[in-house]
Amino acid sequence: MKIGVLALQGGFIEHIGALHALQVDSFEIRKREDLQTAMDGLILPGGESTVIGKLLKELDLFHALNEQIQNGLPVFGTCAGMILLAKKIRGTDTAYFGAIDMEVKRNAYGRQLGSFFTEAAFKGIGVIPMTFIRAPYIEWAAPEVEILSEVNKRIVAVRQNNLLATAYHPELTADNRVHRYFIEQIVEKRGKP
Repeated sequence: MKIGVLALQGGFIEHIGALHALQVDSFEIRKREDLQTAMDGLILPGGESTVIGKLLKELDLFHALNEQIQNGLPVFGTCAGMILLAKKIRGTDTAYFGAIDMEVKRNAYGRQLGSFFTEAAFKGIGVIPMTFIRAPYIEWAAPEVEILSEVNKRIVAVRQNNLLATAYHPELTADNRVHRYFIEQIVEKRGKP
């Protein structure tokens, strides 16, 4: 198994570390040629969604990745990655991959000073640590989107088919259960008949 990690900006190194701890091979995606490596799943890390979206297009990565996502590639998006996966972003007509039928609010908890840490339940896992950094949250999700976590009555983690998205950064803790969930519940299940 091999997971691609988008490495244009943001916290991609921490995701690679979490995968390594789970003994899962990974590789960085920085340029179009990197997409020649076969991958079983993709991680879209946190960072600045507008910058990442712009770089995806400038580096000619967007259309190739979008095609793979639309064809069922398992994807895990955290923070900015969640924004990239959303069908709608509040306050703008811009959307990126538009793969999860939800609306997100960017910087919903405020700027850097609004960053915080908490613990809350993740469906199927239990209580996990959650680090929010200039985080979005999900304002609305379609009925077919499974809600996995809520904090203060705000949706912060969802799954739709082969796509997983969190508003927080599970890669910034030593708890690898969300990454394990992605691998075991989404990537491995997709590969089975």
